[in-house]
Formats: sequence, C-alpha cells, structure tokens
Amino acid sequence: MKVVMVMRRAVLAALASALLNGCAYVDRLRSIGEQPPLTAVDNPTTRPGYKPVQMPMPAAQPAAYNPNSLWRNGSRAFFKDQRAHQVGDILTVKVNITDKANIENETKRTRTMTEDSGIANFFGKPKVPIMNTPVPTRIFTADSSTTGNGTGSVDRTEELKTNVAGVVTQVLPNGNLVIEGKQEIRVNFEVRELIVAGIVRPEDIESDNTIDSNKIAQARIAYGGRGQITDVQQSRYGEQVFDILLPF
Repeated sequence: MKVVMVMRRAVLAALASALLNGCAYVDRLRSIGEQPPLTAVDNPTTRPGYKPVQMPMPAAQPAAYNPNSLWRNGSRAFFKDQRAHQVGDILTVKVNITDKANIENETKRTRTMTEDSGIANFFGKPKVPIMNTPVPTRIFTADSSTTGNGTGSVDRTEELKTNVAGVVTQVLPNGNLVIEGKQEIRVNFEVRELIVAGIVRPEDIESDNTIDSNKIAQARIAYGGRGQITDVQQSRYGEQVFDILLPF
C-alpha cells in the first residue's frame, strides 16, 4: 500500500512538473526542425533579477588642481587612452582557466575491547543438581573488535581558453568597473553560450583594452549550450522527478 501511495505521489509530481514546464514543451514543439534561436542583444541592467553591485568603498577624495599645471592630483594618466573606464565601454576578457586537482585521502581505524566482570569461584565450585554442571560465576563477559578503512581520491582537470567582449555596466565609487559579457555561437542545431561577469580594476586593463579572467574579482564564468545535443544528454523531466522522490 505504501509503495502504491509513493508511486501515486510521484506521478502527481511528474504531472505538476509537466504543467509548470508546459511553455517549455510548447516552445520545443514549435522549434522542431528549426535551429535554436539566438537571444536578442539587450541591456544587461534591464534583465529580471539584475542587482547593482555594492562593495565597501573608501571615502571619496576630492580632486585638486595645481595652478598653471596640466596634471591633476589623483589622475591615472597624463594622456587619455582608449581603455574602458565608463559605463557602456567595451573591453575584451581573455578567459584562460586551467584547473587541476589531485587529492587522495586514506583513513584507517582499529579498536579492540575486552570486558570481564565478576568474581571467579566466589561460591567454590558448586554444581547444578541432576545436570552435574558447574554454576557460572562470571557476571558479565564481552569482547568487541572494530576495524575501519576508508579511501577517497579526487582527480579533476578543467581547461577553457577563449575571448569574450564585455560591457561596463557600472562604475563603483572607488573607480572599479563592473563588467558583463555574453557570447552565443550557433553551429547547426546547437548554441554554445559563454557568460562572463565580475569586477575589475582599471589598472589591470592592458594597453590593448584586454584583461585576463584571473584578474576579475567576484568572477562569474559560465560555459554551456542548448539545442538538440543538450536535450539528448539531459534526462527527461519525469525521470528527474522519479530520481528525487523514489527512495530506491
């Protein structure tokens, strides 16, 4: 009976998930035989869920000008360059991620315990009548042995090298820039997406208006795709629901 109830709840959950994803199903039915569409170029600050970045900032320093001097105190350069420095400017992010982790852990544990309580031969060596067997005089006797052996290892290698152009979406009070870039590439019936976002220092931007991804603070880098290949690699919604609900 319990199994039937669990199966019934799983089916209802699958139906609810199907209803919630009805729009997604309709879109997929409409795109049968068609290439996946690219998203329109839009303003990142108008997207749902966008929030301006707020970070601890030092006190503002007023600009001071020296009489009869072309140099302004606090200026970062004497001549104006073409590197990104204000909202709307574009710079190129050089994504270069080469991560490798190799971790091995091994744990061994052994414990042996022996308990023996009682007084031997307190009553001499009496015997049980008829059975002619000695009366046990040990109150409690116990032996235990525990052995544990655990071994774990992690071997991970990730590599991603590409370039993506980003747009300055915000200038923080201390001069740091909030950038965000998105790139979509469609090959046949598969769209590959690359998203980069974070905070950069103007000093880290090179003379050719590029910056390495390892110099981006609070970096958010996503690389994925959508299309026919991605759909085949993912489990169906019903299967995902059953994997979550079924205990076996």
